[in-house]
Amino acid sequence: MPAPLLDRRDLKFMLYEVFDVESSLTRERYSDHNRETIDAALDVAETIAEKYFLPFRQKIDTNQPTFDGEKVQMIPEIKQALDAVIEAGLASPGADYEMGGMQLPPLATSAVYAYLNAAGSTTMGYIGLTSANANLIEAHGTQAQKAKWVEPQRSGRFAGTMAMSEPGAGSSLADLTTTAVPRDDGTYQITGNKIWISGGDHELSENIVHLVLARVKGAPRGVKGISLFIVPKFLVNDDGSLGARNDVQLAGLFHKMGGRGQTSTALNFGEKGGAIGYLVGEENRGLMYMFHMMNEARIMVGTMAASTALCGYQYSLDYARERPQGRLPSAKDPLAPPVNIIEHADVKRMLLLQKAYAEGAYALCLMGTQLADDEHTAPTEEERAAAHELLDFLTPIIKTWPSEYGPKANYHAIQVLGGSGYVNEHPVEMMYRDNRLNPIHEGTTGIQSLDLLARKVPQNNLAGYRACLRAIGESIAQAKQVEELSVYAYELEAAVATVNQTTEFLLAAMGEQDIDLVLANSVKYLDMFGHVVIAWMWLRQGLVASAALAGQPHDADVAFYRGKLQAMRYFFRYELPEIGAWSTLLMNLDDTCLGMQNDWF
Repeated sequence: MPAPLLDRRDLKFMLYEVFDVESSLTRERYSDHNRETIDAALDVAETIAEKYFLPFRQKIDTNQPTFDGEKVQMIPEIKQALDAVIEAGLASPGADYEMGGMQLPPLATSAVYAYLNAAGSTTMGYIGLTSANANLIEAHGTQAQKAKWVEPQRSGRFAGTMAMSEPGAGSSLADLTTTAVPRDDGTYQITGNKIWISGGDHELSENIVHLVLARVKGAPRGVKGISLFIVPKFLVNDDGSLGARNDVQLAGLFHKMGGRGQTSTALNFGEKGGAIGYLVGEENRGLMYMFHMMNEARIMVGTMAASTALCGYQYSLDYARERPQGRLPSAKDPLAPPVNIIEHADVKRMLLLQKAYAEGAYALCLMGTQLADDEHTAPTEEERAAAHELLDFLTPIIKTWPSEYGPKANYHAIQVLGGSGYVNEHPVEMMYRDNRLNPIHEGTTGIQSLDLLARKVPQNNLAGYRACLRAIGESIAQAKQVEELSVYAYELEAAVATVNQTTEFLLAAMGEQDIDLVLANSVKYLDMFGHVVIAWMWLRQGLVASAALAGQPHDADVAFYRGKLQAMRYFFRYELPEIGAWSTLLMNLDDTCLGMQNDWF
């Protein structure tokens, strides 16, 4: 029997017990849904994942898309799988009814995509980016733009991308050179080059809608002069039919170490005089609009990383339960039968690490998803503002911690399988390669760490930072009242105090010391804060598990909840203590990295 893609019991624990998705069903937007409709959506997603993605996972990995000079070629199973998702209504299940969606609560949508991502990896990126593209236009576009570009993306006729990076600028968007020249008809002529555009060209849909950052002639230098444009592969007539080919050309494909089902492209805009683009919102506010999609994509990247870690954990757990090898150190009889490797303490360590990383990371991503929902649908303006404040602060951690520690979980999945782990007869080596892309997607770890320490922490007089510490403090206060959890509550309280002391020191140093020195170890600050947040996620899970055990559940649930408490214990014993060393490094303003000289390498 093959290993399960995901643990459905754990998904239900997250949805119904930790984050209480049913509480959101009282909101008018979700009033048509109940537990049965959510479970049905999960059933459909699991079926599609197992029928259309899983059988071809290795084929997709070993047959990368190619470009023959005219069109992108890829194996037909990719389109068949994506069409199955679209036909099932899962391309944009959280969208408005009027746009073809189901208004499914975002928490449920995340669980649906967890199945599809676990089996389809970045192949699902075509749909994820399309949904995010449509969300941006829906939020900031005109009514005419919504009618022309959003509905076809929701229905699956059109696909969508985000086109930001350039050969000479990369992540430094202030240096982008793509230009936009106003035309007499109100459109713009777009000229420039973009790279690393996921899903930038293919034959999977009728059209591709690119959201392109460009600088209008005469705009201010830097990020203040960036505008956002809709630039389709094909122009669209007023009746919705396709018009002429726009001046958007595929320059070539990149072939990545993983995520091989989704094209990664270099695009040229304006090779034949200029691509037609349509301004979104106002000139010079494009980066602000694009952050709507970027922040959604950052949560998506974190969730993808967590889902891939969860899938690798399930596979290695199943393998460890079935693979006999060796004997325990206490075994004296060399003729005794070997034990299954799950009985070895070090294998248990590697499985616990995976469980702690993957389930902690996914809980963090679900919290981010819940906050994003509350930001728009919470009953009061005060609640919506509070959700926005906390989500804005946590976004660098939601993107980065799962994408850094998810691949570490997959690394240990390979190790659990031993010699079988690094051969492609087993999928864990592919999962590692797929997941290794995520620390780079949507802003590298270094960029996210600078955003957290230099921008998000001091922003609005530390409002988001303080809101985060208050929320953690509320869980600590609850856990102190539970005998089994009180020791962990006090340990997390001490960890929060370490973070706070370090933060206060660094904020003061920013005004007194060389800023490059103060920020030189910002990645360790993100690691430190991320570990505290994940410990918080585990304490929240521990609170639910402990309460459930007090209710005398049946044996299978006793084992499940005990496993949750043991994984929490692992994280607090093996991982959380590391923040002390990171705090010392930060408060010493260590210059080991900054002080290294070019010619010393």
